[in-house]
Amino acid sequence: MAEKEAETLRGEITEPLRGEIAETLRGEKGDAPVSEEGQASDAPELAAAHKKRALGTYVGAFFDELMRAGVRDVVVSPGSRSTPLSMVAHEAHARFGSAFNLYLDIDERGAAFFALGIAKATGRAVCVICTSGTALANYYPAVMEAEISRVPLIVLSGDRPARLQGLGAPQTCDQSKAFSDHVRRFFAMPEPSDAPKYVAHVRQVARETVIAAAPGTHASAPVHVNFPFDEPLVPDTSMPDLFDVGRVAAADDLPALVRTEHELSSRDAASLADFLDSHTVVVLAGEGTFSAEAVADSTRRDREAQALLAFAECFDAPLLADPLSHLRTYGHPAVICGYDRIMGSDEMPAFDAVVRFGRYPVSKRATQAIEACHAAQIVVDPLATRDFNSQTTTFVAANPLDFVVALLEAGTVPNPEESMAYAPLPQNVHEWGLIDRARTERILATDFAADSQFEGSYLRAMLEEIPAESLLFTANSMSVRALDAFYVSQAKHLTVLANRGLNGIDGTVSTALGAAQSFKQTVMVTGDLTLLHDLNSLALQGEMLLRERQGSPRPSIVIVLLNNNGGAIFDMLPQKSDESYFERLFLTPQKVDFAAAAGAFGVPTATVRTVAEFKQAFSGFLGEQGISLIEVPLPLAGVRERYDQYW
Repeated sequence: MAEKEAETLRGEITEPLRGEIAETLRGEKGDAPVSEEGQASDAPELAAAHKKRALGTYVGAFFDELMRAGVRDVVVSPGSRSTPLSMVAHEAHARFGSAFNLYLDIDERGAAFFALGIAKATGRAVCVICTSGTALANYYPAVMEAEISRVPLIVLSGDRPARLQGLGAPQTCDQSKAFSDHVRRFFAMPEPSDAPKYVAHVRQVARETVIAAAPGTHASAPVHVNFPFDEPLVPDTSMPDLFDVGRVAAADDLPALVRTEHELSSRDAASLADFLDSHTVVVLAGEGTFSAEAVADSTRRDREAQALLAFAECFDAPLLADPLSHLRTYGHPAVICGYDRIMGSDEMPAFDAVVRFGRYPVSKRATQAIEACHAAQIVVDPLATRDFNSQTTTFVAANPLDFVVALLEAGTVPNPEESMAYAPLPQNVHEWGLIDRARTERILATDFAADSQFEGSYLRAMLEEIPAESLLFTANSMSVRALDAFYVSQAKHLTVLANRGLNGIDGTVSTALGAAQSFKQTVMVTGDLTLLHDLNSLALQGEMLLRERQGSPRPSIVIVLLNNNGGAIFDMLPQKSDESYFERLFLTPQKVDFAAAAGAFGVPTATVRTVAEFKQAFSGFLGEQGISLIEVPLPLAGVRERYDQYW
């Protein structure tokens, strides 16, 4: 019997028996083949064992190459067809610990946004894994946000093999190009094999996936990799060399992945420097002003900020700082926080040239004022795409830091130490700074504690109490606009993030919780409708408890809910009306018991009705591990009147 089994393994079996084995493995025949002696043969079991080893090798090589290229995080949405991906990812975390972080989120939409948040905070590519069918479709909003916000999100989806497509197989649809043009690359993987050429191919795809996602640049993008898996779906993850097969050793002096950055020529830099020297310039600094590495590393951010401040002084260019620019954490007079209140007003200083870094700002008024003055606009954008109003005079295909350094080398560079020490400022920067400081002082002198019915009162209290080096994540709609109005320049380092790519309200909590994994303390500011859209993400409270048991620190996340029980932002928009339809269609009054909902997920909650109560609850939750929620009930009507004096 042993000799016959050896022959079987060497492939010396009859063609009918080959067919029977193939049918058994495909799940098309349940009877085990029979040997010549009439006994059940071990061949199918051995073949199945080999298939499991081949599956493990195939997926293990893919994950190994991802890790070599810098991937450190994966978020798993539970599902069957993606079993090989999930199990190998779990094994990678078990073997490498914090060098490869594993997260689980049962809600697919939330999982994708959670991964998006991690990528936003770290600047690294993050993988998110799901099964076939509608699971993949639930990733669509986060993929679209990643595309517009230029976030390196890698989607790994399980799928049925090609022979089962189009036949009515359960949970099966055409997943090729599922995200259309919203991903930079789509890779259709071959069925698993441990043949050397297949292993080499899967490693190559993994490298190309990370290169296409381009983490650490201003041109990052989502990527989709689709894996067709046949049964058995459970890989062998016990192999010692699970992640080693087919690995090609990198040279000692070279990383596994090498990138190149666009450099501005000295000729172009000199020409641009001459132009700025001869014009009155303002800099519009939006989300993306700093590199992804700087967002993740405050030391790197300080160095880039120093270059930006030197640029402002060299070219007499005030930095009109969107709250997502990260510049408001620097108490430098060149950083203009109240630009929204200045642009388009009678006291706005004249200018005839604009340099824009990153996305358009939160402030619509600023964009309109720039359009109205017909200034020359230089947009620094490596993809040369951010020009929705067709106002750009010149695109510079470079990263902001590369642009700033090149022009400083071409211009008259001030002493960086003097710059940071607030040396006498040039005229234009000084003029803008005087106006901004007057408005800032008015806000700081206001007794917001006396007005418990105003969002701004609680924003100011939160900004005063939030610890340095915290993550401040803001929802869209009224939340980010309130932050823009009341977040004045202060020498307190904060990382400020939001999903401003598509300005959506879905997945916001998930994104914030994902980003929070890189911070000791996170504060999220949100409205009620945004929280309602992503309420299921509070279930991640349990996931973070699990991480604590595994030895990973659990961050503190305080959600500040500004609850006006509806869509108060519509009270600010042109469609405001006294007609009955307006309330039902736009204000959409809600009566959700958020305290009860949060309690169902094990999230402690405090409901406050005064600023003093807010400060007490806020200080009590700071530093507490896990998610906590502070609900601030506010009136739905009268938003415009409450904000008019500040906007």
